[in-house]
Amino acid sequence: MRIAYKTVALTLLLCLGLSIYAFGIEPGRLIVTRVEIPVAGLAAPLRLVAIGDLQPAGPHESRERIEEIVTAANAERGDLVVLLGDYHSSRALSTSYVDPVDTTEALGELKAPLGVIAVLGNHDWWWDGPRMRSLLQAQGIEVLEDRSIQVKGEGHDLWISGVSDPVTQPYDLPGTLAQTDATAPTILLTHTPDIFPEVPDTVSLTLAGHTHGGQVYIPFVGRLVVPSRFGERYAYGHIVEQDRHLYVTSGIGTAILPVRFLTPPEIVVITLMPKTQVPTQGTASS
Repeated sequence: MRIAYKTVALTLLLCLGLSIYAFGIEPGRLIVTRVEIPVAGLAAPLRLVAIGDLQPAGPHESRERIEEIVTAANAERGDLVVLLGDYHSSRALSTSYVDPVDTTEALGELKAPLGVIAVLGNHDWWWDGPRMRSLLQAQGIEVLEDRSIQVKGEGHDLWISGVSDPVTQPYDLPGTLAQTDATAPTILLTHTPDIFPEVPDTVSLTLAGHTHGGQVYIPFVGRLVVPSRFGERYAYGHIVEQDRHLYVTSGIGTAILPVRFLTPPEIVVITLMPKTQVPTQGTASS
């Protein structure tokens, strides 16, 4: 009987400890995930810093937290910074609210020689898409909605394409990509990875967020809730299908519940390599 009581007590303590970690600790962490991806037609390596799904709301997110993330991103000295949507949170279970004006002002401190480029997400449109676009643009951040632009730097020449949020808006992927040509590689920004099956192999890399990596990952079970019609197929990380590359970030904030488990918030640093150089596997550091 004593053994049974001890087993129950240990189980309860374990559950309590895991709950404290998942609700109180991991959502406040920040890791830097580093990946190298080959890109045909690229003349020299390019460092791209990607941030997704800030969705700032308490208890873990605040303007000060966003400023810390911006400082960490700037320390990576990326050639280009991309933002993958959801700069507003509509999560009901929160202890505080971060005004989008504060969020975008903090993001305005992001620095990169080739600029800072963004797309909008579903939470931005549920709040006020045109207003969010204006706030970002006021900070010098280029917002792409079914639009492509060419960025040029020393040894770097890229097309950056961005589609409107496929969750809430009509989007025109063919029309967006028609604005590019074969003179330079194309990087596609989309809030959700669900459009990846539609992406042609002329796109060198697709970057997405939205899934939060499922927020909770249980070994041998999987990611409990992934907001994608493809389930876990595009839930998180570097995915290669038919030589087409996709990276889905776990993002920064949380949705529905302020919880994360084995899916910490991340900044992603992607080194785009000329395709003749062999990439290494991605690593993460705290």
